[in-house]
Amino acid sequence: MRFVTVKSAEKQASSMAFKVRDLLVRQRTQTVNALRGHLMEYGLIVPQGIKHLPSLRELVATHPDLPEAARILCDGLLEQVAFLSEKIAVVEADLRTRARQDDVASRLMTIPGIGAICATAMEALTPSAEMFSKGRDFAAWIGLTPKQNSSGGKDRLGKVSKMGQRDLRRLLVLGATAVVRWARRYGAPAGSWLARMLLKKPPKLVAVALANKLARTAWALMARGGVYQAPTPGAA
Repeated sequence: MRFVTVKSAEKQASSMAFKVRDLLVRQRTQTVNALRGHLMEYGLIVPQGIKHLPSLRELVATHPDLPEAARILCDGLLEQVAFLSEKIAVVEADLRTRARQDDVASRLMTIPGIGAICATAMEALTPSAEMFSKGRDFAAWIGLTPKQNSSGGKDRLGKVSKMGQRDLRRLLVLGATAVVRWARRYGAPAGSWLARMLLKKPPKLVAVALANKLARTAWALMARGGVYQAPTPGAA
């Protein structure tokens, strides 16, 4: 039988900080979407995303077709969004401080695509790296390995299983998506794995594949120590 190592109080605190931030972000998203939905009933359309919050605030304050009673309610929702944003900023500052002070998290942040929040969550939510014999097992635990649909001696790989730690999977995919977006805009290193993948695969598929590589690299750093070193051009 395999036993999970009991987490220390400090590691539990890091895990709690990440989960509290996740809860606050979800509440802010729900509030913004509720506000957008109410405005849509008046024919006022605002794109999705927290980056459009200034436009949303200006629309509530200045649009002449919005009744005063609805404007007051919308202002209350905007105040709630501002309150949640302040709380999120405080928790994120705490997570960044923890990441800088923790040896494992600081080494994980040397990997492109893994920031302070992802590194802190990985250090807090994962069991000991010695629980996994190789990086692929760790990626499978997160749910970033493809399903097997093999039959008749033919290997067929499907979509990723999504059977593991969904919080880490989401963070790794988001980080990988940011790396892919940057590479598509400014160009990946010539001859690199990412450059070759972007030439023949759709961006979303490349992002998930890169998230798998990030998970394997993170396991190597947690299990063997050291910091990330970029592969030479042409390496897989």
